[in-house]
Amino acid sequence: MPIVPADLTLGLLAGGQAVRLGGIDKAWLRRDGEPQALRLARMFAPAVAAVAVSANRDLARYARHGLRAVPDRVPELGPLGGLDALAAVATTPWLLTLPVDAVHADAALLPALAAAQAGQGAYVVDDDGVQPLFALWPLAPLRAALAPALAQRRLAVRELQATLGMAALRLSGLRLGNLNTPADLAAAGVVADPPA
Repeated sequence: MPIVPADLTLGLLAGGQAVRLGGIDKAWLRRDGEPQALRLARMFAPAVAAVAVSANRDLARYARHGLRAVPDRVPELGPLGGLDALAAVATTPWLLTLPVDAVHADAALLPALAAAQAGQGAYVVDDDGVQPLFALWPLAPLRAALAPALAQRRLAVRELQATLGMAALRLSGLRLGNLNTPADLAAAGVVADPPA
């Protein structure tokens, strides 16, 4: 089922602490000279009505680049806290989430997710396994499911997706990749951005 841009918000998940990278803010890691947050926002901009970034530090830096950053409403919840923050501000029926350190995500991901879902959303399974944060979420059911999950501290993204009945999109021959270690940065040709 095609999803038109007016019905979709892109949510970049950038609220993590990047402990294995010494606390570097992954949103500002540079690939081909462009920060990750700006690169992903640019790539997906034609397919979405709005972009929001789940971030818990340096919010003004996003604003300087024309991006709306939203902090977790409840701290220390991991990715579900970021998902909750994005769901709270999105005004479209659908939310596409991507980790801000995605290496190989591109605009072809959206139509594939849209085709895989049957009104209940979908997430990616690549050659490295389940990638729950590369996902297309129906906003109303997501908000309804988030409230009890957060209240009961059930913080596993996969559990939430199972509750929603989301489809698994198998992408054979693809590794979306994440930037978690110095070796990951080197392999992807990514460099740390100096502080703003």
